[in-house]
Amino acid sequence: MIIKPNRKRFLLNDKKNSPLSASTFGACTRDLICVYFYKCKIPFRGAGKPMIYLILFLLYAVVLSVALWRNGVRSPSKIAVEKSAIQPQNILIIGATGGTGRQLVAQALERGFSVTVLVRNTAKMDIEHPQLKILQGNVLDSATVDAAVQGQDAVVSALGHKQFFRPTRILSEGTRTILQAMEKHNVKRFVCETSLGIGSSAGRMGLYYTFFTIPVILPFYFWDKTRQEKLIAESAADWVIVRPGVLTNRKKRIKIRHGADIGNFITTVNISRADVAAFMLDQLTDDSNIGAAVGICW
Repeated sequence: MIIKPNRKRFLLNDKKNSPLSASTFGACTRDLICVYFYKCKIPFRGAGKPMIYLILFLLYAVVLSVALWRNGVRSPSKIAVEKSAIQPQNILIIGATGGTGRQLVAQALERGFSVTVLVRNTAKMDIEHPQLKILQGNVLDSATVDAAVQGQDAVVSALGHKQFFRPTRILSEGTRTILQAMEKHNVKRFVCETSLGIGSSAGRMGLYYTFFTIPVILPFYFWDKTRQEKLIAESAADWVIVRPGVLTNRKKRIKIRHGADIGNFITTVNISRADVAAFMLDQLTDDSNIGAAVGICW
């Protein structure tokens, strides 16, 4: 059975500013959903019942968004920070061979920081600089991380991976190892990149990411990010969580938007990795976002 969408429903009323009734809205929504199936001549009933599958999938996407909202950081923690005249000079960057990580290293060196990076494969770290120290190791190895954190003034993490289609704890367990080493060596400042779509920003990457990319491609990845955020929020560090929108390799812009309510529930929000890196490095000397998860996009 093919159900044809009723085009007349979209002509709701000739009067301007007329209210949209719940019944009419529901009918219009149903017609919008069935347009694809009608055009492709896919039956709503019979073998397969694709409409039921679509409804179940949308329900799954909504439930996942609610879970990401509940388990991520939803409100700022009140952390009393004593301002110090001493600015951080030695910083450790985790995830330095990734897109954001490379920008962090390059921009940190431009700002005059002494940078240490911890990477699994040193061959991938092709930046050379007299103030850059490259250590080989795994973020899950506590001894390696402990040695890397010792002597640092701050830690910046752009940790990530590409094992999207199976459950992992690389982000959360790696962050746990970092935080334990920081507490041991009394390193306080921690700036970590996660993503919009978690905690108080759930749903703010736009409909495409909320109802396709996250539930289909990145559910395990984002779920581990919620664990990562929870560990950070419960730590003794002076932390800042940076939640970027969809990352691009475009040039850095002068003006960006950032704050607790950044993002869009409808359209996809973007930002360049260069802008994210610059904002993260700013947090090393700015105390205004300590204990907060900050959304950032164009």
